[in-house]
Amino acid sequence: MCEIAENAKTMIGMTIHEFGTNTLNMRRKCKSKRRLDGKVVIITGANSGIGKETTLQLSKRGAKIYIGCRSLDKAQLAINDIKTVNPSADIIALKLDLASLKSIRQFACDLKEREPVIDILINNAGIMMCPESKTTDGFEMQFGSNYLGPFLLTLLLLPHIRQSTRARVVNVSSAYHKVGKIHFDNIMLANGAYDPADAYGQSKLAQVLATREMARRLGEGSTVTCYALHPGAVKTELQKYAFSNDIMRNMLFLTPEMGCQTTLYCTLEESLDNESGFYYDNCKREDSWVKHADNMDDAKMLWELSCDLVDIEESYRI
Repeated sequence: MCEIAENAKTMIGMTIHEFGTNTLNMRRKCKSKRRLDGKVVIITGANSGIGKETTLQLSKRGAKIYIGCRSLDKAQLAINDIKTVNPSADIIALKLDLASLKSIRQFACDLKEREPVIDILINNAGIMMCPESKTTDGFEMQFGSNYLGPFLLTLLLLPHIRQSTRARVVNVSSAYHKVGKIHFDNIMLANGAYDPADAYGQSKLAQVLATREMARRLGEGSTVTCYALHPGAVKTELQKYAFSNDIMRNMLFLTPEMGCQTTLYCTLEESLDNESGFYYDNCKREDSWVKHADNMDDAKMLWELSCDLVDIEESYRI
């Protein structure tokens, strides 16, 4: 009961803070002027919402961008839209379904054949509080798509990411991780244990823990730094299961342009060059960790379990 009460208190505080900063115009913008000419950027889920806006903004800085999307038709429409704003945008779409380990491996293989060096990976794609379902490989859908898929993709691409003189891995998580819990005894929430909000919180907490553990495993002085972030409550298709009132969404939620600012901050900001493994919100580092996001024993256990679940080869483990 204490945990339930604490989570309820956290949720109320998060909601007041979130919509208060939105309606009072207190959201910050990324101020970095860093260019990305000659850099290769990978963005998942970039055919709409935050991912599409992130792609547009990074294309303006000269990056060569690969977007991974389930539908190549929708991806091409997004590219066409972006090129009406930035005709010089260099964007290539490749098929990627984060609910399929086979698709993830094929996407990584295609990328590595095209590019010897990857400078930035933005794990942006995600789903939120969907009805219970399973991925192609039998994982609970939110845990599989939001966490295990990006986890596998990151490890498969890491050798090429390490070839960059300075690389970043950016994981778009959520403030909802603060009320999440890793159910090690039933991580797929099987046998009637599934709850859409609980599953979403677990997947987002897993992203934060994995970001911390990856930074620890890479060690100080690594040329690869990693970041987890909360983009804010943004008007996208992500909330279609959780928040269907369009009037309220228009009043309280951010535009994709504002919603991508913390992603841009974690991707570009010069002052973060020597930071790794931290969590960011509203274009600043958030150091008030909730205890379950600061549990490095859980982070290590989750990492090792994840490697086994996605059956990653030993050569890719760090």
